[in-house]
Amino acid sequence: MVGGGYVGMYTALRLQRQLRTELRAGTVEIVVVTPDPYMTYQPFLPEAAAGSISPRHVVVPLRRVLDRCRILIGEVGSIDHAKRTAFLSTLATEEEGTGGIELTYDELVLAPGSVSRTLPVPGLADHGIGFKTVEEAIGLRNHVIEQMDIASSTRDPAIRDAALTFVFVGGGYAGVEALGELEDMARYTARYYHNVKPEDLRWVLVEASDRILPEVGETMGKYAIRELRGRNIDVRLETRIESCEDRVAVLSDGTRLPTRTVVWTAGVKPAPVLAATDLPLNERGRLRCTAHLAVEGVEHAWAAGDAAAVPDIASGEPGKECAPNAQHAVRQAKVLAENIAASLAGRPLTEYAHAYVGSVASLGLHKGVAHVYGRKLKGYPAWLMHRAYHLSRVPTFNRKARVLAEWTLSGLFKREIVSLGSLEHPRAEFELAAAPPPDHGDKPSS
Repeated sequence: MVGGGYVGMYTALRLQRQLRTELRAGTVEIVVVTPDPYMTYQPFLPEAAAGSISPRHVVVPLRRVLDRCRILIGEVGSIDHAKRTAFLSTLATEEEGTGGIELTYDELVLAPGSVSRTLPVPGLADHGIGFKTVEEAIGLRNHVIEQMDIASSTRDPAIRDAALTFVFVGGGYAGVEALGELEDMARYTARYYHNVKPEDLRWVLVEASDRILPEVGETMGKYAIRELRGRNIDVRLETRIESCEDRVAVLSDGTRLPTRTVVWTAGVKPAPVLAATDLPLNERGRLRCTAHLAVEGVEHAWAAGDAAAVPDIASGEPGKECAPNAQHAVRQAKVLAENIAASLAGRPLTEYAHAYVGSVASLGLHKGVAHVYGRKLKGYPAWLMHRAYHLSRVPTFNRKARVLAEWTLSGLFKREIVSLGSLEHPRAEFELAAAPPPDHGDKPSS
């Protein structure tokens, strides 16, 4: 199994339950290859960035949950399905310098998820910040607070303005929720600075289309824009970022924004490993799949989640595919595990069919929008529904209890506003202490 995200983890979890007898007898082995030893619940990343949830409670340790599976921490470089072989590198092979190992398999499950879809924007690789991992979320939180520290201590107005200007590119879930939560946090944090006020901070949302949050519908999308603009957030629709070289964000409408923060959330694309396989891909680089979640025209290969182009048979529209979102991924994992077990036992397979019920989005503390089962909610009720829905979906009772406890405590006590940016360079102080003293030459004689 390639990938330890939501689809990978839940598919392996259900498989180890359904194949318990075979696993004990040693006739079946489930191998999960993943770059990280944990699964990240991405909808909670904005709250982790804002300090409402501890980072360790946004992730689920795979070895604890998948106790009957073999976990390999590594990257799959290529797959030759005709030979049932995957080539991968692990932490051990990197240390040994062997270049990787060859792993044979009988059934292949591809659930590597997606990566950020970047564009050839000058300066983006040097100055852009992503928002797909827990490390990026916490790094962004530290970065925002550090920019406020810079603005508070500098006497240069140009440096101060650039430090307090935050540009988010992409008006989907990730961009809007991250901006909403961090703006809320920064506005609260400003009360502890004697010379930084909330109105000094400039937040800019850049979206190439004519709307944001398309999943919640046009009406709720317009409400979200009004809500954000009411908080002095500059929402630029039908606008693109053309460059961010030299720490200046240049927009397609001619605006130049000196800034030290460009957060890139403008969409995702399938994981690169898919292009290194001999499996059929569609024009967007996703695996062509049947409604049974089997790779089209290929035996013993399965896929689900962001990497899979699965027919949306519930919509009744020929040729329509399931959107690569968490709602489908959650339900596909269940059907995928059941179909793999059924295939091994020679039983009939089940088609995946799920009608889209709607979406919820947070715009910061006590603020949100929702369009669920045809009902439109905004403000506090929508925010409450957002939290309730994701609490029900976060894996394991352990994490549900911890997240609920943190939400309860955050309602009773003040926000945490500490930047722990030094955690990103834990050896810096020791390296400085261990470095040889500088040679200043011979001291002049008196």
